[in-house]
Amino acid sequence: MKKIHFLGILSFLIILSCKEEVKEVAIEKTEEPKDAVIVHEEYTKPEPTEPEATEYYEPKVPVVGPATGGKIPADAIVLFDGSSLNGWIHTQDSTAAKWRLNKDGSMTVADKTGNIRTKQEFGDIQLHIEWRSPLPVQREGQNRGNSGVFLNGMYEIQVLDNNDNNTYVNGQVGSIYKQGPPLAMASVPTGEWNVYDIIYHAPKFNDDGAKIKSATVTVLHNGVLIQDHTEIKGTTPYIGWPKNPAHGKGPLMLQDHGDDSRVSYRNIWVREL
Repeated sequence: MKKIHFLGILSFLIILSCKEEVKEVAIEKTEEPKDAVIVHEEYTKPEPTEPEATEYYEPKVPVVGPATGGKIPADAIVLFDGSSLNGWIHTQDSTAAKWRLNKDGSMTVADKTGNIRTKQEFGDIQLHIEWRSPLPVQREGQNRGNSGVFLNGMYEIQVLDNNDNNTYVNGQVGSIYKQGPPLAMASVPTGEWNVYDIIYHAPKFNDDGAKIKSATVTVLHNGVLIQDHTEIKGTTPYIGWPKNPAHGKGPLMLQDHGDDSRVSYRNIWVREL
């Protein structure tokens, strides 16, 4: 009887000890933070009873000649119209661009001469640029018709011949290179002209050089939305994570991939936003 009594007490102590241990490691549940409710202060006043109360006439909206019938917007800055490469320099040493100027009003990457950039620098822009991957097709993956459009001189929108040519999706045509794959692949057949229409808003930095607002980009590829106000998380390196050096305005840069890419460009213009 004494042994049974002792075992019973021991079992009770073990159970009590286990219960106390459970209490010690218990994790308190906290409520998930709720989304902040958006309130437009101007609409919290008493409801208007006349239509005129919600109409205004200032400031006037600027008038811009439309881009129709092959024309460009009246306030656009022409960066390349096929007549010369005078607005472009080599990124490495600021010498005159050595890419090939073609009779059809385009320019083609001159292999291993290096990237070229605009002499002008920009912040927020609307960019129109047309590009063509070459025929005959040669090689595959990232070595087929590879180039890139670099916004602010450091954020790459990929140019690549992806027709029947698979690669990593965050490096395919229309991607923010190594960051954001496109929503769709909208390339025309190899050898025909593609169109990128790009809306870019530059990042913002505080006085200490720390980023306080990311850059964003919207891209239409041949009229198809492929980047929808996508956050650019930093630079777009081949190896390593994105970096965020503080900067202001920068050039538009076009890439020489260094593998006889033979990519061509034409009809490049921007509107400053």
